Amino acid sequence: MDLAFTPEEQAFREEVRAWVHANLPQDISHKVHNALRLTRADMQSWAKILGKKGWLGFGWATEFGGPGWTAVQKHLFEEECALAGAPRIIPFGPVMVAPVIMAFGNAEQQKRFLPGIASGDVWWSQGYSEPGSGSDLASVKTRAERVGDKYIVNGQKTWTTLGQYGDWMFNLVRTSTEGKPQTGISFLLLDMKSPGVTVRPIKLLDGECEVNEVFFDNVEVPAENLIGEENKGWTYAKHLLSHERTNIADVNRSKRELERLKRIAKTEGMWDDSRFRDQIALLEVDIVALEMMVLRVLSAEKTGKNSLDIAGLLKIKGSEIQQRYAELMMLAAGPFAMPFIEEAMEAGWQGDFPGGVTANAPLASTYFNLRKTTIYGGSNEVQRNIVAQTVLG
Repeated sequence: MDLAFTPEEQAFREEVRAWVHANLPQDISHKVHNALRLTRADMQSWAKILGKKGWLGFGWATEFGGPGWTAVQKHLFEEECALAGAPRIIPFGPVMVAPVIMAFGNAEQQKRFLPGIASGDVWWSQGYSEPGSGSDLASVKTRAERVGDKYIVNGQKTWTTLGQYGDWMFNLVRTSTEGKPQTGISFLLLDMKSPGVTVRPIKLLDGECEVNEVFFDNVEVPAENLIGEENKGWTYAKHLLSHERTNIADVNRSKRELERLKRIAKTEGMWDDSRFRDQIALLEVDIVALEMMVLRVLSAEKTGKNSLDIAGLLKIKGSEIQQRYAELMMLAAGPFAMPFIEEAMEAGWQGDFPGGVTANAPLASTYFNLRKTTIYGGSNEVQRNIVAQTVLG
């Protein structure tokens, strides 16, 4: 196993780094580096810049309009974007539903949906979790009844990330109650502007409405929006979840935030505390170990071997690391981490002082927000059970 990058891969990294530096808006980069609030316009602006270059679908094969990059090139692209302070690509379209459409959708569906995803013009949402059906996804109850050439959808989804911005949703619905729960699930593509769709934001501890409840009241969905076969949606859902849990690991963002943690510690005088530096060192070791795990997967893919099935491990370690760096930032800033004045942030104050120095005000928001990471995408307790069954049998 060779974890070193080749000269060609290093040249590719330099090409990506130069392009990102030239095209990433500096105001957006400043917000990302300092964990300030990103608007819908900020996120979609960067998506459209990538889309125009043909890089929003960075993991896509050339036959679907992607760059056809290797696994290593995709990793280097993500790393350079993260280190430059680019917003994280909203994964629901290009990273999650697009591979499902490519693998299981028909030619007409691919022609209809993929261009809007690749350009960044269409915002997708994920309709998986329901009240009582999160980690136990096979228990979803949202019902889709076939009536002629359409499905009538009734039910509720919850924790729908950025669903308030959604144009379309990929949705797990129950089309049969016979047999095992997994065998009665179908995969529908649903226009969120359809009559009967209601999106209700959920206000979180950090004051943001990042997640939503979505209600379906006799929503009509054309039968042509069914992906693959009816009652085979569980197969497609598992295909998608492998992309989600690897994406949640987000080792590149952790590397960027580690540097931010060091800056805060030095600014607040905590760098001189050897015990605190020990905690930063332990975190850095775990980030390097996570990166090595990712590179092992990439190395296996590059050599043609079966990639390691460690999506659950990546999710566990990646999410715990995110919580640790947020907590250490809070500890480093001390009392300056605590102020959280939503009204001031609504008015545009983000803790900027004369001279361009950003205060630590957003730290509480980041800390609160990242408490979710060990729960979503399949809770870490459930993931540990899956890993144990895989390893121990």
